[in-house]
Amino acid sequence: MKPFMDENFLLQNKAAEELYHGYAKDMPIIDYHCHLPPEEIGKDRIFENLTKIWLDGDHYKWRGMRAAGVEEKYCTGNAPDYEKFEKWAQTVPLTLRNPLYHWTHMELRRPFGINKLLNPDSAREIYDQANAMLTTSEFSARNIMRKMNVELVCTTDDPVDKLEHHIKAKKDGFEIKVLPTWRPDKAMLVDNTETYNAYLEKLEKASKTSITRFDDLIAALRKRHDYFHKHGCRLSDHGLETMYAEDFTDHEIKAIFSKIRSKKELNPSEKSKFKSAMLIHFAIMDHEKGWVQQFHLGALRNNSTRMLNAVGTDKGFDSIGDYEMGKPLSRFFDKLDMGKRLAKTILYNLNPRDNELIATMLGNFNDGSVPGKMQFGSGWWFLDQKDGMEKQLNTLSNMGLLSQFVGMLTDSRSFLSYPRHDYFRRILCNLLGADITNGEIPYDMELVGKMVQDICYNNAKKYFGF
Repeated sequence: MKPFMDENFLLQNKAAEELYHGYAKDMPIIDYHCHLPPEEIGKDRIFENLTKIWLDGDHYKWRGMRAAGVEEKYCTGNAPDYEKFEKWAQTVPLTLRNPLYHWTHMELRRPFGINKLLNPDSAREIYDQANAMLTTSEFSARNIMRKMNVELVCTTDDPVDKLEHHIKAKKDGFEIKVLPTWRPDKAMLVDNTETYNAYLEKLEKASKTSITRFDDLIAALRKRHDYFHKHGCRLSDHGLETMYAEDFTDHEIKAIFSKIRSKKELNPSEKSKFKSAMLIHFAIMDHEKGWVQQFHLGALRNNSTRMLNAVGTDKGFDSIGDYEMGKPLSRFFDKLDMGKRLAKTILYNLNPRDNELIATMLGNFNDGSVPGKMQFGSGWWFLDQKDGMEKQLNTLSNMGLLSQFVGMLTDSRSFLSYPRHDYFRRILCNLLGADITNGEIPYDMELVGKMVQDICYNNAKKYFGF
């Protein structure tokens, strides 16, 4: 019987242990997609307590707590911080076989060095021990990043954002790069024209551009795209249910935009065409600057209208959707490829049924210009756990080149989520170690170890140009 979460956690053979300890463990972290608040890095926040850094904003934990019968006031509500933590501690023993159990104890071990299991009996001791560290400058936002061997993070930012906190971190001489990522979802979200027009007012102010025509909209966005590039941005990101790839004419899109500015609601066809046009324009901007475009596909969001009205978005009431993927992806990529305007691309699917579809679709548009130009992104959201990661790694191995993979990211709002990189590295080494043990790949640590280090770090550094 193996002990729980020892140094060889998730490593089930000697080759895996050799790969992890010799090649993966100490590689720096490039976290090229996350949702860390830039303000907390810019101001080097010192967190008041463990609840603030660990539970606030974590919809993974909230979903687990709700499933365990915990009232909403202890999740997103105004219950005292320690009472929220107590409810989490009561929930943790109930999360056995859920990745939350692993993540919880990995995050207590690093950076806090706390090895106790979290449960109602240990809650007070763990809370006090972590708080004693958190209230010191040694555990500020920036110093936690240093402790976790982070080299670079890319946050997620709207085109209207000023990026002042990124600028401050750089001006302060913070050695870990903190770069923005262009996330223009609101610039194409025309389902409600009143909300969209309010957003355009913000874009006008940020770009110092009057937006009355569609051409003005694109000009304003290009100004902001240039501004992001100036401040180190090299990636875009788009959160979509599915790809929009309808045929359209310039005349149609200009007429639709005029209708939007007149505050008239659009019909479904007009919405789809407008979103399709915007995605093409965004993709062209990215290609011109040599950026990488990312697409997160397949989330069915805000399923509970009651809870949406009560607590708002991003509170843990989203799920996997079952949207059409193949044809619109093919149309979108083909249109860009025909014009030689297809940028480096990463696709993340939320529905595991689409793994093989995504992997084979991406293979259609590799052109030999860049190793791994079209990337099958790591297991995301509901799939960033052991089973989801293994399925993604196996699908990529079977239908693409695992050796060219740019590896893991946190996709997190928490400074304590960096152990997810370690989780991924252990899973990767265990898969490869099993292949070595079974005689399916050579027992050649120079060959396989190099691939591990490439996936953990080198490929991303080269692919993104960091």
